[in-house]
Amino acid sequence: MNTFSDLGLAGPVLKALDQKGYNNPTPIQSQAIPPIIAGHDILGIAQTGTGKTAAFALPLIHRLATNRQKPPRQGARILILSPTRELASQIAASCAAYSGNLRVSIATVFGGVGHIPQVKKLSRGVDILVATPGRLLDHLASGSIKLDQTEVLVLDEADQMLDLGFVKPVRNIVARLPRDRQTLFFSATMPESVSQLAGDFLRDPKRVSVTPVSSTVERVCQSVIHIGANDKRAALASLIVHQKMERTLVFTRTKRGADRVAKHLDNSGVRVAAIHGNKSQGQRERALEAFRCAKIQVLVATDIAARGIDIDAVSHVINYELPEVPEAYVHRIGRTARAGASGSAISLCDRSEIKYLRGIERLIRQSIPSESYDQSANAEILPAASMGSPDADTSRKSNRGRHDRPKSQRGKAHRDKNGRSSSKRPSAQRTGTQEPKPGRSRRKQGRRGSGQQAASV
Repeated sequence: MNTFSDLGLAGPVLKALDQKGYNNPTPIQSQAIPPIIAGHDILGIAQTGTGKTAAFALPLIHRLATNRQKPPRQGARILILSPTRELASQIAASCAAYSGNLRVSIATVFGGVGHIPQVKKLSRGVDILVATPGRLLDHLASGSIKLDQTEVLVLDEADQMLDLGFVKPVRNIVARLPRDRQTLFFSATMPESVSQLAGDFLRDPKRVSVTPVSSTVERVCQSVIHIGANDKRAALASLIVHQKMERTLVFTRTKRGADRVAKHLDNSGVRVAAIHGNKSQGQRERALEAFRCAKIQVLVATDIAARGIDIDAVSHVINYELPEVPEAYVHRIGRTARAGASGSAISLCDRSEIKYLRGIERLIRQSIPSESYDQSANAEILPAASMGSPDADTSRKSNRGRHDRPKSQRGKAHRDKNGRSSSKRPSAQRTGTQEPKPGRSRRKQGRRGSGQQAASV
């Protein structure tokens, strides 16, 4: 199947795709759309950036186009569950884009915004409801939404749902749905806990799988810089300034850490914003839009908040702190090197994080090229308040060997944002070897209240 017209989609959907210039489906779309249209349950395994959102959104819009009926009052024909607000907003926007030639009602339900507008929208009934589990449970408890006539359930980013402790809320929601529904289950990874959940929710599913971990990893030029914890902030600023990084994502493990890093970069003359669960919905949306429009060059994020970031042309991903969960590393670096572009992932690893590094290397089945950082370089980039504008020192070069990557990529130098080879990395010395897409952690321990949890992600 080479075009969307080969997949059996309805005319209004094909027209919307044509208006947007989308002609050729991605592998996950080619595999998933026909069985979804046929009414099968789906177990889909796909990384971020594979076109997964369109893989389920397009056949759902097709369903609405070919089976026109009024949505149930205070109900929803289709329910899409998302782990984060940003991802929920993105999914809703994609559904709206693909249904532009139809009259389809779409509502979003998540924390960080008022209940009353959501209640008013739900009272009339909607074709598609995109929700985070916590806030949806709040609406179910208050009686503002009923799910007894819902035809299709989509559970997106199931592994992240589990990481965030949403298992019980999701099970409570599913218990309110009809047994004869169609269920679409998508996850980037398939650990035993996710597999068990899928087994409980799905009936004789069709399995579709693309972009395994190894494929994501092979597309990204990776390196790790071994460095003292106290030297990280200065080293981070130095890397960004010296390599003239644009469109860079920086990951931290904590919300407080994200704010501290963003403040330091701002003081160093870097255009930066932070995004995490303590930011208001408006602040998060403004930061994302500024990053998309290149008004800022760096976005500092936690794993949870970054789950909904779907931005092409991210040139660099920097792990300021390594994630405790190895799979989160793959999610992080998958934000770059998308749609055939080049990308780089640099990890700053202190002594306490070695155990996380080893877990990551076991998961991706390769050693990440290792470097050390010259601590004397930390004086080069200091907060502007004390040192003035940073002055890039381009004289330092790293002695770079071959990356442990496929043969076709070995010997290639580190790439800048334009894909050009570059050996520049301030004060780093080698110490070892080591779609067109239509539309789109830290593991939490313990249980939190449903409404509170939805508002925090």
